[in-house]
Formats: sequence, C-alpha cells, structure tokens
Amino acid sequence: MKPSILLLLTVAATIFSACNLANWPLVNAQSSIPAKFDGFVYKNRGGDLDSVIIEAFFDPVCPYSRDAWPPLQKVLDLYGSRVTFILHPFALRRYHDNAFVTSRALHIIHKLNSTATYNLLELFFKHQEKFYSLQTNLSRASIVKKIVKFSSRAVGKSYYSKIEEGFNDRKTDLLTRVSFKVINGLISWITNDNYACTRGVFGTPTFFVNGFTLPDTESSLDYDAWRKIIDPLSSQQSLKRDDLFHHF
Repeated sequence: MKPSILLLLTVAATIFSACNLANWPLVNAQSSIPAKFDGFVYKNRGGDLDSVIIEAFFDPVCPYSRDAWPPLQKVLDLYGSRVTFILHPFALRRYHDNAFVTSRALHIIHKLNSTATYNLLELFFKHQEKFYSLQTNLSRASIVKKIVKFSSRAVGKSYYSKIEEGFNDRKTDLLTRVSFKVINGLISWITNDNYACTRGVFGTPTFFVNGFTLPDTESSLDYDAWRKIIDPLSSQQSLKRDDLFHHF
C-alpha cells in the first residue's frame, strides 16, 4: 500500500519546521504540532505518490487570491487525479477586514460538510465587496451573524445553527490560527499561528508545487502558465510509472 500524500506532507512539514525553529530563540515551550496536516483537499482527491502536489495560501477576501483561482481550478479539473491540490486559508488581517472571520467560516463549513468548502470559498470570492463594506465599527457579534447567514448558502439553511455553534467553538478559532502568520515577521507562538511562517509565507496568493514555492505569484498565473508548470512534471510522473511496470 502506498503511503498517504497527506501523511508524507505532514512529516515533511514537521521536519521543515524543526529545522527552522532551530534558528529561533525558544519563546514558548508549549508550542504544539497540529494533530493533522493543515488545509482543504480539492474534491477530496488525496492523491498518491505519483500526483503533482500544489498547495495555495489564499485569503478569502484578497482580490489577488480571487483572480488566481479560476485558471487554477480549470487546470485542476483538466488533470484530475494526476494533481493533488490543498488550500490553506491565510488571513491577512492587517490588510483585509474580516479576513480572519471568513477564513474561520471555511474551517467550520469544512468540518460540517467538506464537499461544500470550495463552494463557500467561491461565494466569498464572488461577493468580496460585501465584506469590504462591513464597517469596522460593527460589533464582532454583528459581523459573525452576517458571515453565518452568508455561509449557510454554501451548505443550506438547515446548517445555520451548526455554523453559529462553530463560531463559539474554540477549536475552530485554533484551526484558523494554525494557517495564519503574524505580519512583519512577528511569530505568535502562544496562539500557534506558525504554520505559514514555517513555510516562508507572507502574502496571498502563495503557491507551492511539490514542496517548492513559486516566485512572484501576486500577479495571477493564467491557464497557460499553469500548464507550462504542470505538464513537464506530470510527464515525468508518467515515465516513472512506466519504468515501474517494466520491472514486473
């Protein structure tokens, strides 16, 4: 049986984190490794060792993340199981109002119905202006209530109370913080906001392909650009499979 891609990624991320943490002074001895690998797998395609792995750090209310998604989604649907895609919500709270609460909503919806996670992401992208217009003088409770009502559109109104409960659950707050990095290089070890930092992420969108970051991704990669990246990698994987079969 082939090892799970998510298991391998968890091990790799743990090793990478350990190497990076060795260069930092010990701030809080209680920092912990997340119980599971962070992120949402597209269409629940966990993949295997033969798939190309793409990871993206998106902010649901970032216009650059919004613009980057359609061409990438088109490519993911083209390659199917040959590509595994994992989304990491990354709330740029310094730049985007309501970034954290919308990222938290993704975690809540994913827990309730993982097939609806990307539906909600696309709804946030489509209606970003609604969240820009939520005035900062609104109370947190008022903003959460609006987000709960909006999020129920992705899974159905029958989930309204469950989504509301999710915002009162400390676990969903911590899950959201696992993906988050405090801006300007300040690492919040106490709240476990260190996953993105260990990956060197400081803005959205940021992409990794097979563990390596793609440079200059604030300007959206179009469909052809993604094809140029993935085609050679997919071809190499096909050759490896053929070589394996020839040995039997």
